[in-house]
Amino acid sequence: MKAFTVHTGIVAPMDRANVDTDMIIPKQFLKSIKRSGFGPNLFDELRYLDEGQPDADNSGRPLNPDFVLNQPRYAGASVLIARENFGCGSSREHAPWALEDFGFRVVIAPSYADIFYNNCFKNGLLPIVLSEAVVDGLFKAVSGSEGYALTIDLEKQLILTPDDQDIPFEVDAFRKYCLLNGFDDIGLTLQDADDIRQYEAARRESSPWLFNAG
Repeated sequence: MKAFTVHTGIVAPMDRANVDTDMIIPKQFLKSIKRSGFGPNLFDELRYLDEGQPDADNSGRPLNPDFVLNQPRYAGASVLIARENFGCGSSREHAPWALEDFGFRVVIAPSYADIFYNNCFKNGLLPIVLSEAVVDGLFKAVSGSEGYALTIDLEKQLILTPDDQDIPFEVDAFRKYCLLNGFDDIGLTLQDADDIRQYEAARRESSPWLFNAG
């Protein structure tokens, strides 16, 4: 998993509440269990004017010109701001996969569905919770300034705005440690690889019958 330390990126606004995981990545794309390749179908039903299909070529599909991610001013956005209860609905891990594959590193919202929130940390995304008033201020700032970008410093737990304001945010210490070091669940386990090998060797010596081929 890619480590997260300091990130600066253009902000795209998703100005709607209760964005569910089926809206983030529709159900027909859940056949794949690879973590990559979902970016072209992120927000598929909002982004395109036709219905997307797995493994289809998206290059010729008609785009919805009114959808935020299709607007030139938000090209290359890597910070998403959203309204309350972002990521509700099913527990599909494909939702953070799609956001990350598209290029987002940070999501900022007043609240999230619990499972989606946890899945973000496990996949290299930083979900930040800010008050509705602060998020509303960010929406207004993005609307009023093309190319509006934020810098997110995870170590200091600060968001830096273009007008030099510092917005603090809270994050669980363990999740922060994992993101700073790029550890997903597998990476965390591999930190103890030497101890695991030693245990397996001792177990094989003390109970060899458990390892005999049947």
